[in-house]
Amino acid sequence: MSFGEIYNIAGAGMHAQTIRLNTVASNLANAGAAAENPDDAFRALKPVFSTIYNQTQDGKAAGAHVEVAAIVETDAPLDMRYEPDHPFSDEQGYVAYSNVNTVEEMADMMAASRSFETNVEVMNRARSMQQGLLQLGNK
Repeated sequence: MSFGEIYNIAGAGMHAQTIRLNTVASNLANAGAAAENPDDAFRALKPVFSTIYNQTQDGKAAGAHVEVAAIVETDAPLDMRYEPDHPFSDEQGYVAYSNVNTVEEMADMMAASRSFETNVEVMNRARSMQQGLLQLGNK
């Protein structure tokens, strides 16, 4: 595997985790959002990752990188709160709030952040190895 492939794989991982962090940020920003009706309520977003295998000329697997296949809305139930005085309350007095679970989002944010940092470390190690190889020629 070449250094270029290592950079491409780590870069794809960083890109995927950036999208994951963006969806977490969007979810947290809309965590307490109320809607006039349940159909308009914000639903938490989640990225769906897929693995793309790299093939060599002889057909063997030569590594894999991640891609974001889609960003989907979660099917968790909305948070229906009884607030009859709220301007968005329905006939029964309930207000539809987003289905964002802030604890889950914070855990997802920490995992995405650590994964991003790991990919940065892979790039740094590959760069260090390249520099070491260049210095071998000078000795």
